[in-house]
Amino acid sequence: MSHARSEDQFLSEQEDVTGLIPRGLRISAALAWRFIVVIAALYAIVWVIGYLSVVVIPLSIALLLAALLAPAVAKLVAVRFPRGLASAIVLIAGLGVLGGLLTFVVTQFSSGLPQLQQQLNASLDQIQKWLVNGPIHLRQEQIQDFINQAIDFLKSHQASITTTALTTASTVGEILTGFLLTLFILIFFLSGGEQIWSFLVRGVPSRVRNRVDVAGRRGFASLVSYVRATAAVAVVDAVGIGIGLWILGVPLVIPLATLVFIGAFIPIIGAVIAGGVAVLIALVTKGFIGAVIVLGIVIGVMQLESHILQPLLLGRAVKLHPLAVVLAITAGLVVAGIAGALLAVPLLAILNAGIRSLLHEHDPDPSTVDVLSDQAAQPDNAPPGSPEAEVPTRGDGDKEDKAS
Repeated sequence: MSHARSEDQFLSEQEDVTGLIPRGLRISAALAWRFIVVIAALYAIVWVIGYLSVVVIPLSIALLLAALLAPAVAKLVAVRFPRGLASAIVLIAGLGVLGGLLTFVVTQFSSGLPQLQQQLNASLDQIQKWLVNGPIHLRQEQIQDFINQAIDFLKSHQASITTTALTTASTVGEILTGFLLTLFILIFFLSGGEQIWSFLVRGVPSRVRNRVDVAGRRGFASLVSYVRATAAVAVVDAVGIGIGLWILGVPLVIPLATLVFIGAFIPIIGAVIAGGVAVLIALVTKGFIGAVIVLGIVIGVMQLESHILQPLLLGRAVKLHPLAVVLAITAGLVVAGIAGALLAVPLLAILNAGIRSLLHEHDPDPSTVDVLSDQAAQPDNAPPGSPEAEVPTRGDGDKEDKAS
């Protein structure tokens, strides 16, 4: 019997090897598998969002537009306009302004196209003369052979070009569908956003409902601040590049500045495209030197935007570090292209404001949060000495009034 007990004890000692594993290794293994689970969950969420991108992207853009137009709706409601009528007026006015800007740009480009065509022909003649009489000393036959080769290349790749055109037409159809869906969602966000949010919050357990409600409101307030700061950056881009084009005498200054303003709402990509159009027009009208100067102006304004205006204005508006703003835009561009670059910083701003509210506010009152105020993005009960504690919100003002 003693032999049997000693054998059982030996087996148990062989099976229980946990004590032999170093404590650091056990902690690392526990953290590792939890990290893998979190990454897998995030990957699943991103995959679902990508699969439903046809719905998610219009929904996100509608939320951005709602943050842009909500202050105007609130002002009309404050002067006793019915909310539905105020939403309709603001929406129609916004569409009118956007349509007017786009129509103005297209009209100005169309009216200036004959002049640009003449200048393009003159520029091509100058380039041809430079190739023949310049340091390269090409013969006329060589230039004609190059043109013929370009024409043959287009003919040989006609099928792929046609396929690309059809793909572009399909993309235009998808953009039009997304625009209509965005407009439909925006109508309900402007007219009944408060009711929609209240309905969603009802699904949260009652013991944490107020905290989640306030966190969501502060997240939307941060989004409002982001949109305002982005509009300011877009104005600076348009004015800076427009002044540079006007000094150089480049035609179509106002349409190009308007194009820069619209493109600035798409971080990095929009400014590159709009600046590229300005450089091409300068190349046609002012020659190589003028194009280089315009390129320098565009690069300078973009550097001012990316390294000073965007990090400082956006970082201050949404309380994000400038490095976080730049990294968010870059990561969004890599992961989801233009849509990712457009939505990365707003998403980061919403998460930042919401998480700080959940961590710092323990008994918040949703009625004290004004989502259209920049200060509402900051939690009321921040730890003493933190930057958030120095920024009063409407709730703090109410508390001070009551105390007085």
